[in-house]
Amino acid sequence: MSTCSSAPTLAGKDRREDESKPWWKLKTIVHWPFSVSQRRKLNWVQLAGHKGNFKAADEGTILKKFSENEMQCFEKLRSDALLPFIPGYHGVVEKDGESFLHMTDLLANFDLPNVMDCKMGMRTYLEEELVRARERPKPREDLYKKMMEVDSEGPTPQEHSQRGVTKPRYMQWRETMSSTNTLGFRIEGIKKCDGTCRTDFKKTRSKQDVIMVFKDFVGGNVSIIKSYLSRLTEIRQALKMSEFFKQHEVIGSSLLFIHDHTDNAQVWIIDFGKTTALPEGCMLNHDIPWQEGNREDGYLWGLENLIHTLESVSSDGSSEETCSVTKENIQSTETDGQ
Repeated sequence: MSTCSSAPTLAGKDRREDESKPWWKLKTIVHWPFSVSQRRKLNWVQLAGHKGNFKAADEGTILKKFSENEMQCFEKLRSDALLPFIPGYHGVVEKDGESFLHMTDLLANFDLPNVMDCKMGMRTYLEEELVRARERPKPREDLYKKMMEVDSEGPTPQEHSQRGVTKPRYMQWRETMSSTNTLGFRIEGIKKCDGTCRTDFKKTRSKQDVIMVFKDFVGGNVSIIKSYLSRLTEIRQALKMSEFFKQHEVIGSSLLFIHDHTDNAQVWIIDFGKTTALPEGCMLNHDIPWQEGNREDGYLWGLENLIHTLESVSSDGSSEETCSVTKENIQSTETDGQ
């Protein structure tokens, strides 16, 4: 059972508004004044959807726009079991009058890498964001348009009539459309070594759909999938040992998959802008259903399903052969254990 059922505090509610937005929301490629070799290796920086979030640094490192929350996470992780699985953190630096987190470039050891971002967990919003959104639940036309772009039948007749959707409604609807809801993770974006990009995964919900995306991503190379599986297994073990993980609500964090033509393949845990410390004495399981107030994020549930999915890719079998951990499975297991 989760040992944290207290309602989230609204303290510091504004500090995560911008810092937690996914870097993969790319519309254009950001061109930094890198050398040719730096530009080739820093593809994931170029994919940053928010100009100004990243800047060039010394070869093999990057600068990410300063986030107090993310900095605190990196400081706490210095002595944690997750340290081998996160970007190297080299402190805070100033450049052009701004503060940045100095980090290791995860693509430095790859030649023309292929990159995939998987957003982990059963929700991508903090409980405090939901509470805050309810304070002024006025219909918003921009959210209505976003909903219509994904599913024209998504809005209710009333929402169609007023051409507006409230933020709480939009936040919860958005999660139901993707595998965030069905599998506990979703593919956020892919960039291949040939420069092609894909971010059209908002309606990728089924395990079979995800399997097909991964097969295309690795070009059918089972060796790469096995390397990914080995790394994910190590990450799962580290998460279960991590004191940091037990004591934080991990929202909006991703697993970054990287491989190249030499079969070099790695997975890294990235993006801690929304990762929030629990009140003292509270701990999360990360693998039981979320009910508002328990702050469970479903990270481990999603990781189990991600591992099962890659095992299906590796065996090239039907998705039916490897059982996903469904929400019903979780609920049943929880009931049996009581």
